[in-house]
Amino acid sequence: MPDGTVSLAVLKGIVGQFVHEREWERFHTPKNLTAAIAIESAELMEIFQWTDTQESQHQATAPDVRLRVEEELADVLIYCLALANQLDLDLSEAVSRKVELNARKYPTDRYRGRY
Repeated sequence: MPDGTVSLAVLKGIVGQFVHEREWERFHTPKNLTAAIAIESAELMEIFQWTDTQESQHQATAPDVRLRVEEELADVLIYCLALANQLDLDLSEAVSRKVELNARKYPTDRYRGRY
């Protein structure tokens, strides 16, 4: 299922079905899911923990590293989707609103090419 052909709603449904089949809803509290997101994010960070910027870019092209990144990034996204399901959030709307807020906060004429 490539990115260009699958909606967030479909992904949320896949995650929701996985959780439901295992009867994990009772464990999927906001506290537990946000902790899981943080933990999985830390595991993603760990892949590049002791590298500089250039080295991390080079490492990211190695097949074994890419696989680890893919797996950890998927874990982060799965927990984000599970939290959105648990709180009945529309992620497409949330992302659109947040990008709009960020566009006002960081106008291109002042922030292009700057961090």
